Amino acid sequence: MSIPALRSFPAVYGVKPTARLVRHHSRLGGGLRASSVAVNGEVGLRNRSGKKEDAVKEEKDRGLEPLYDDGFGGVTVKDYFAAARALCKDDGGPPRWFSPVECGQPAVEDAPLLLFLPGTDGVGMGLILHHKSLGKAFEVRCLHIPVNDRTPFEGLLQIVEKSIQYEHDLSPNRPIYLVGDSFGGCLALAAAARNPHIDLVLLLVNPATSFAKTPLQPILPLLEAMPSDLHVTVPYLLSFVMADPLKMAMVSIENNLSPPETLQKLSESLTSLLPLLSQLADIIPRDALLWKLKLLKSGAAYANSRLHAVQAEVLFLASGKDNLLPSGEEADRLFKALKNCRVRYFKENGHTLLLEDGVNLLSVIKGANMYRRGRQRDFVTDYLPPTLSEFKKTFDEDHKLFHLALSPVMMSTLTNGKIVRGLAGVPDQGPVLFVGYHALMGIELSPLYEEFLREKNTIVRGMAHPMLFGSKYETSRQESSRLDIVSMYGGLPVTPINMYRLFERNQYVLLYPGGAREALHRKGEEYKLFWPDQPEFVRMAARFGVTVIPFGFVGEDDILELVLDYNDQKNIPYLREWIESINKDGQRVRSDLISKQMNQVF
Repeated sequence: MSIPALRSFPAVYGVKPTARLVRHHSRLGGGLRASSVAVNGEVGLRNRSGKKEDAVKEEKDRGLEPLYDDGFGGVTVKDYFAAARALCKDDGGPPRWFSPVECGQPAVEDAPLLLFLPGTDGVGMGLILHHKSLGKAFEVRCLHIPVNDRTPFEGLLQIVEKSIQYEHDLSPNRPIYLVGDSFGGCLALAAAARNPHIDLVLLLVNPATSFAKTPLQPILPLLEAMPSDLHVTVPYLLSFVMADPLKMAMVSIENNLSPPETLQKLSESLTSLLPLLSQLADIIPRDALLWKLKLLKSGAAYANSRLHAVQAEVLFLASGKDNLLPSGEEADRLFKALKNCRVRYFKENGHTLLLEDGVNLLSVIKGANMYRRGRQRDFVTDYLPPTLSEFKKTFDEDHKLFHLALSPVMMSTLTNGKIVRGLAGVPDQGPVLFVGYHALMGIELSPLYEEFLREKNTIVRGMAHPMLFGSKYETSRQESSRLDIVSMYGGLPVTPINMYRLFERNQYVLLYPGGAREALHRKGEEYKLFWPDQPEFVRMAARFGVTVIPFGFVGEDDILELVLDYNDQKNIPYLREWIESINKDGQRVRSDLISKQMNQVF
């Protein structure tokens, strides 16, 4: 991998924009990208022809294709140590921003800015496993704090604050993402509290706001009294507290290996990784470690005193096996304390979540529907298709046994009426509307997604109930779920405007007229349709010349048997009140009259 030299963005932007600016990027030496501007120039100008069709075609021609290679999995923890060793050589300079060359140019138009605020090491390479994948969808910059720098917390906060203020002045409608890892989480929260007028999205990874409750508190005074010749053992021991070496070693190992091959690769990876942990003594020398501990204490106190002022959208990534900080308990606390906080809980991971196996930050963002390029998320234009690594993880790992058990087979009908195995009877180009029966629990979706991606390299945009995309019923220990998978593979709220815009872009659209009522049917209702009497999509489909393909699934209602259905559950006191509250507060996608006719209750 390339080790970026620290020729980089200045820590404090000193120029305020005075004219309307159009942003573009140029390459600098040393593997860094710098931001440059052109006043009313040709670079980056949008289509001004006034023809909506041309604009839509232009939008379709750029961007990311399904199953694109995001590069995730090609970098290991060894690369982190190599980069950290190169960057920990102090050049006497101040804290500064740099953009890793691995990120490259964003592949999407008007990509949002992502600023990485590092943890205790201060190196700024904590995202190294995610540089390539994030660089496709974001303009990525990382904050580097030199090892011998003694800038106090307020000074570091000013650096972050002036940077986001400058970027906001350049692009006031573009969100700015702050990824705060451990100590960086305190910086992100403090910056958001002081700038509530700026559109910020905070991604907090085991933030150090709970530093006062760290299990290491009793031994912290001993570190100051420890002789300098013994300090070399401290980072080595801390590494086992902060991280799970097994999770780190697994990063470089393919998941499709046999058990003996996996064990052999793990042994080799772990053997080469353990000696590297002792190098933390060079990355965080004794004096630097003592200073970092003071920063953690002051930063946590500063951020905690201003939580009430945070207006930003927050996603808290919490580890269940964080031995350095009580991150699970902190997720519970901030989930209640912050106005707009959601959680993704990783119960098997340690403190250094971003350097461990099985965590793809871009996938987490996409699954939580938190990727956007404007003030509000646009489910049509802000959607990022699944990557090759996501596809392999979903269908070759997570759903592999499920598909082996069901052995789904898909068949289609050609124009001459012949039935063939596969999707040859489906048009190669849209717009296409698939209208069909929603089987029990919607378990047909997974093989449907897989088949269209494998055979046609196409995303089917599934129209689903808006409740699936909200956070109202999420908890402070919310793990990534099947709903996140639905979002990653094209699901979006069912609304007329969303359907119109998908047809306008010649997309494949999936519609279940029976909706949730059909997927959550009751005993004795196998293969029964719950479709409205009034046509809901025919006129719109006719306007765009949409090919309408009816379909059905056979077999799903035969492999499962309902033990408790809605009629049984509503007779159980606790469940009855819970179900009633969901139906009372839940968003309606149809009029009350039609919903009543279809008996559409959850």
